[in-house]
Amino acid sequence: MKRFVAYVLASLLCACVAMAQGGKPVELEGIAQFDKVIHDFGDFMLSDGPKSCEFKVKNIGSRPFAILQVVSSCGCTDVTWTKSPVKEGATGIISATYANDQGAYPFEKTLTVYISSLEKPVILRLRGNVMEKKKPLSQIYTIRIGDLGLKEDTFKVGNINQGGERSDFTLVANLGKKPLTVSFKDVSPSLSIKTDPATIEPGQTAKLIYTIKSDKSLWGKNWYHATPVAGGRQGKVLKFWAFTKEDFTGWTKEQKEKASQPMAAASTYNFGVIKAGTPLEAVFELSNAGKSKLVLYKADADHDAAVPGALPSLAPGAKGSFKVKVDTNKLPKGEVVIIVTLTTNSPLRPIVNLFISGAIE
Repeated sequence: MKRFVAYVLASLLCACVAMAQGGKPVELEGIAQFDKVIHDFGDFMLSDGPKSCEFKVKNIGSRPFAILQVVSSCGCTDVTWTKSPVKEGATGIISATYANDQGAYPFEKTLTVYISSLEKPVILRLRGNVMEKKKPLSQIYTIRIGDLGLKEDTFKVGNINQGGERSDFTLVANLGKKPLTVSFKDVSPSLSIKTDPATIEPGQTAKLIYTIKSDKSLWGKNWYHATPVAGGRQGKVLKFWAFTKEDFTGWTKEQKEKASQPMAAASTYNFGVIKAGTPLEAVFELSNAGKSKLVLYKADADHDAAVPGALPSLAPGAKGSFKVKVDTNKLPKGEVVIIVTLTTNSPLRPIVNLFISGAIE
């Protein structure tokens, strides 16, 4: 149930503009340009006290805008911002201070920024790793490839609109005694990856920046891979996943009113209590309440026990069914919730979540 709630909250957040760019300016609707939307404080001590940073937002449009409000996700983060209108060509400032009084742990906080000329709020992210006492890099960056140290090898990149791209970064370290240059092989199409700086000095950290570009042949959740080579030593494959959906930002009100609208007779299929190994096929009845053809680009299940079937295309007013076969031998005993996510061509419901629930004896 906790996983279910977390997923629903994550889906709600998708309504905001939350683009992570690793060191790149972020331009929004030809109106505002942020110098960054992520600030990573890196590793620091609890005794270091509050940590502060700034985000700069430039007016690249043809009329003034105002930063109406900035809402922090946590009382541990204070925020101030430019209150006067930001004129054409001028820059506003959003300043954030993390109190650093919550204890020693990795953290990620968000700032939700409301700008007068933008339809959707912008999500800024603050993150870092607070330590009780100083640790050697080898105890922080525990995944080792030669002298290259990483904290993790699997990365969530987030949502990408078709026609766009999304970047993020993580910190890596040179655990050796000589300068280290890192290269990458077997890099997936649509993925680019590099370290910044290109050569990491001994005992220093660098950004590992990765960017995924959209691909019309890829919808929904997809995995991308790259194999790092550090100091001549090839490491384990790094894995990245992103969710690609349709871009409706340029659609007019009239286009949206004439668009498709997917509806499900029931969003949850409950199979009750069954024994492992029992054949199971969940059937969802769908309809198109919109004014144009409904296209379902892809179905993704969050458990490999579930295999989505063929996706129907529905004319306005039409109905159809969508089936998901479930191998109950692969499910754990007890209560189960499988989330099936449909990626659609509907601006009203670009992502539709369906749920298969029950219990395995």
